[in-house]
This record gives sequence, C-alpha cells and structure tokens, in this order.
Amino acid sequence: MDSPAGVVRATASPGGLAAGRIIGDGTVRASTRMGSVWRWRPTRAAGIAFLMGIVVTVALALSSLALYHRNESRLLGLRVRELGLVLTATVPSIQTPLASAAELADATNGSAQKFRVFMAPYVGPGRPFASVSLWPLGSRRHAPVAVVGAKPVLASLPAQAHKFFEHAAHIRTLNVTGILNPAHPSLGYEFSTPGVERGFAAYAENPLPKNRRSKLESNSAFSDLDYALYLGRSRRTADVLVTSLKRLPIKGRQASDVVPFGNSAFTVAVTPRGSLGGSFFQSLPWIIAGFGVLLALAAALLTDRLARRRQHAEQLAGVLDRVATANREMYTEQRSIAQTLQHALLPDALPNFEGLKVSALYVPATSGIDVGGDWYDVVEADGNKVLLLIGDVSGHGLRAATTMASLRHAALAYAAQESSPATVLARLSDFVNRGEHDYFATVLCALIDVNAHRLTVASAGHIAPLLLAGDDANFVEFDVNVPIGVARKSQYLEATVSVPSNATLVAFTDGLVERRGESLDVGLARLRDAAVGQHVALDDLLAKLAADLASEEHHDDTAMVGVQWQD
Repeated sequence: MDSPAGVVRATASPGGLAAGRIIGDGTVRASTRMGSVWRWRPTRAAGIAFLMGIVVTVALALSSLALYHRNESRLLGLRVRELGLVLTATVPSIQTPLASAAELADATNGSAQKFRVFMAPYVGPGRPFASVSLWPLGSRRHAPVAVVGAKPVLASLPAQAHKFFEHAAHIRTLNVTGILNPAHPSLGYEFSTPGVERGFAAYAENPLPKNRRSKLESNSAFSDLDYALYLGRSRRTADVLVTSLKRLPIKGRQASDVVPFGNSAFTVAVTPRGSLGGSFFQSLPWIIAGFGVLLALAAALLTDRLARRRQHAEQLAGVLDRVATANREMYTEQRSIAQTLQHALLPDALPNFEGLKVSALYVPATSGIDVGGDWYDVVEADGNKVLLLIGDVSGHGLRAATTMASLRHAALAYAAQESSPATVLARLSDFVNRGEHDYFATVLCALIDVNAHRLTVASAGHIAPLLLAGDDANFVEFDVNVPIGVARKSQYLEATVSVPSNATLVAFTDGLVERRGESLDVGLARLRDAAVGQHVALDDLLAKLAADLASEEHHDDTAMVGVQWQD
C-alpha cells in the first residue's frame, strides 16, 4: 500500500541510522560521508573528559576501598557468629553426660562406684573433661562423694563451692563457673536433676592455661583468626578464659558476639590475621586506579567522536519524535473508526413493547483497535411475545465484525419464521456449518411471554442471564449446548421458567465477568453481588453494572441487554 504524502517514513542503511534528513515527502534517508580521513586532535572537550575520567577513577578506587573494608567487616561478623555456633554446639556434649550422671546418682542414692564407672569414659586426656565429681546438694558441708580424674579445684575453695552449689540447686540448666585465680585457673560445669530434693550434682572441670594463651591449630577452620574468649558478657581482661593474642584488648578490625552457654554466656572477640576476602580484593583499589587511567585516555579519544555525532543524533531524535506523534494520532483515529463501525453494526434503537421496558448498553474494550464480535437484538414475536438475542463471535477485527453482522441478520430471519429459541439456534447452526469456517459463536436466545410472565431460553455455549426479583438475584438455570459452528446437526434444548412481577432480566456477554487468571464463577458472583438491591431505573442499572465491573484494563468488548416487566 502506498504511503500518503506528508507521512514520515524511516529507512535504514546497512550501517544504521547514523545520520539523516527529511525530504519533501517526509522520507528519512540515511547519508554517510565517504572517502574522508578522520584524524583526532586534542581538544578542550578531550581534556575535560580525561580529567573527569581521573575523578571517576579516584572515586571508584575509594569506593572499592570502602567496599573492601565493609566486606571484610561483614565476613568477620560471619566468622565470629560461626565461632559462636561452634561454642553453642558444645553445650549438649557437656550437659548430656552430666545430666545422665546426676540422674544415675539420684536413682542410686549417690552410689560412688556406679558414678565412677559411668563417667570414666568421659575423663582423661583427649576426652571432654579433666575431672568429674559427685556432690550432694542440701548438705552443710560441701565436699565431693566421688571423684573421677584429677581432684577438682573447687574442692579447695569451700566458700566458693558453698555459694556455687547453693545457687545451682535453683538452676534448671547447665551451671557454669569460672575459677580464674592465677594458681589453678579452671572452668567448671555443674548439672543437677530439676525438682529432686536433696539430690546430687555432677560437676566437671577443665583446666585453663595459666597465661591464658592458646593458639588455634593450623588445620582449624578458624586458623586465620586471632581470638579472645571471655566468661560472661563483658570484655574485661580479668574475665578472659583463653586467647591467641599476646596483648589485650584487641586492636584494629574486630568483631564480637555473646554466646549463651548454660546459665551463663561466653563473649568471643576475633580479629583477622590477614585479608578474609582474599588478596585480589585487597589489591582491587590499585587495579581500578591503573585501569581507570587507561579508560580516562580512551574516554578522551571517544569524546570528540561523540561530540561530532551528537548533532546527527539530535536530528534523528526529532524525526523519531514526529514518527511517534504520527503513530499516536493514527492509533486514536483508527480506534475511533473501530468504535464507530461497531456501533453501526448494532441496532440504532430498541423497539418499545407494552408491559415491558427494554434497554441495551455496549462497552468497547479499553485497549486495542480491533472491532469485537459482540452483538444483540430484541424483536417482537407472535402473541405479545418478545425475542431477545445476544451473542459473541470468536476473534476480533473486521472479519469478526462482518461475521457478527451475518449471524445477526440470519438469526433475525429465522426468528421471523419460528420464534422457538431452540429452533432459531438449530437453524443458525446449520447456516454456519454449510460451508468452511474457522470461527465459532456463542448465542443466547430467550423468548419472553410478557403477559404470562414466562421465559423460554436456549443457549449455544452462552452464559446464563441474571434474573432480578426484589432483593433476589439468580442466574437462569438451563442446559448449555455447544456453540454455533462447533458441530453439525447440533441439538439445542429449551428451558422455561416463571418470572415474578416487576422482575428484571440482564443478559450479557463474557467481557462483563471474565478476567485473566480468574475463574468464571468468581466473575459471576461479583456480578450478582453488584446487582442485588439496586432499585434504580433499567438504564441506570446497566450503566452502574458496567461502571462497577469493567476494569481499567478491559481487553474485551461487552454487550448488555436489560428487560424489565412493568406490572
């Protein structure tokens, strides 16, 4: 199809739309400069570009350095939490044997021999405890009745032992104590069975290094860290249990965590021995600085070329803006034409019937320019009866519109011969199936007996209409048969229902209730809820339903026909 004069047309050369001009008929033609030799000379713009490159490089290098420090701090925080989890995981290995030993002692009335036999596998070099002892609770004299391994240091401190076990009698979890005197530093654990009066407590001890120095093994997962472990929630030097550092407190980058441990807690503080993220990220700021200088030089070389091409880009942007404006105007014009055509194919006005008020409403889709296939009609039948037709042809565009017009006129012709809804649909199906076709249509045919207040309905795949009577709203029940154009020699069944006085019937196409990704039952329930209790005129009722149910992104046309008995 030839383009009319004045329409902007864009043509692309093999090299792209690098430059162009608009000639008299609006055509954009690409032009190139051939045979010229391009030489770059230092310009003021190139110097500015180089300076900006250096500034950006410095900013990136500093940002990379800040990111490196932040990442190191984050990794260190993760490592200290991992170390805290390791400490937490040791609680069961300490508490379980002590709890079992305490229960055994309570059950055997403090049998020293059974206690020793039970705890012997847990005491000794390479085992969980250096010393385990059994202590009676509630006794005035606090002394162990059985000892496995070394003699507990706590036994030589009667005042501290008395205070510790008096407090332990009220603790229902693992009880931790620190013996941090310079002579024999130790860490003790005690557990007694909760709720047992005058029971026994299992007490274990492990010695601490006198100088508190203890390095992590080289094969440990934490060998890249220096650490300090404190008893309690403070970081006082007097409370340190073990450390890998010569001097405390820790200096430089560090992280700490408080780890609950029985009735007490451990505070662990760590500092890295090197870069946790690797040497590459440590050197990254310097790498960025080197590459940044090279990129600044490259940016200076490209600046002149970009400046030369800017004018061409501005010209092309102006052309594309005019093309977009023309497309918007064309879209608006074509959509207006489509809506006008759609209305032209529908009835201009519906006839008046005695005892019956009829109204219709067509709601076009809010997006797209294609004409839809929704249609409706209301005609007079024999014996003060009215025949209502509403349907929807599959697809969109002019083909759907012409198909809709053909079905509407054929249905009206068959209705003039025989007003039975089932007969009209059967003849309409035969009419469509006589030749080859690639569409189908849903049609609802309803014969309204105004005086007898009866409604006879047949459906070819169409949704049931909504019948309103007072504050009740129900969809008419009938058997839905196959759509028009799906099967040859289709049989269509009718259903007759009684209609109350002053009732209102609303027939509609699926655009009113269907939503993408939603069940049809949800849309039907939404329609029924919106129609219940609406005591308004028929025209206002249809307008309100359309306003309430038509979404902002309504992708399908909607046709609605309302019939109201005037009793």
